[in-house]
Amino acid sequence: MKAQFDIDAGTASRHVEVEFDHLIVAGWAGRDVAAIEHHIEELAALGVPRPSAIPLYYRGAVSLIDQSDHLQVVGNDSSGEVEVFIFTVDGELCLTVASDHTDRKLEAHSVALSKQLCGKPIGRQAWRFHDVADHWDELVLRATIIENGTPVLYQNGTLASLRHPLDLVGGCFAGATILPPGTGMLCGTMSAIGGIRPSTSFAMELIDPRSGRTIRHSYRVEQLPHVA
Repeated sequence: MKAQFDIDAGTASRHVEVEFDHLIVAGWAGRDVAAIEHHIEELAALGVPRPSAIPLYYRGAVSLIDQSDHLQVVGNDSSGEVEVFIFTVDGELCLTVASDHTDRKLEAHSVALSKQLCGKPIGRQAWRFHDVADHWDELVLRATIIENGTPVLYQNGTLASLRHPLDLVGGCFAGATILPPGTGMLCGTMSAIGGIRPSTSFAMELIDPRSGRTIRHSYRVEQLPHVA
């Protein structure tokens, strides 16, 4: 699976093409134990069983990686989750914004299968990890959905609430400090404001308040009929 990125290095940018061979979705990746428990309870209300370990690393098909603005899903039981997506370019860790779009009905049966069922929209712009590493916890993830024709804030918070990406990489790859080439990783999310719920529109942002830079991506959701 090939993806295209414009990597913004602050004073210049370059266009790269990345061939992905592996996709990893880091789940239960909160840094705050109380926040993790809140998210577990939030999903438990939807029938999702408690995780067997924290964090967990789910494998996904690379064909799920999607940079379009149109996502097709079956039924109306899925919803997005704004996350950081990390990957490696020429030996350097890079990042963009992404959504771990998930089928909530299937999630109650199997989290791993629910992750596999929906595409994972990711941004087309990216930053070098090196440029934000010294203020990582200040970066902000934000998501907005449309309800009754009106934009509604759905998720909002700093990365201080989530595990550091190098911790996730090291946990998944036995102490490694960078993702293997061709691997993309979704790095966890935060609680939804007002609870998890579907929407046919999902807009997400990764904000660097120090530099004033923002990576934005949005997509509309086409709900295909659930034919029995």
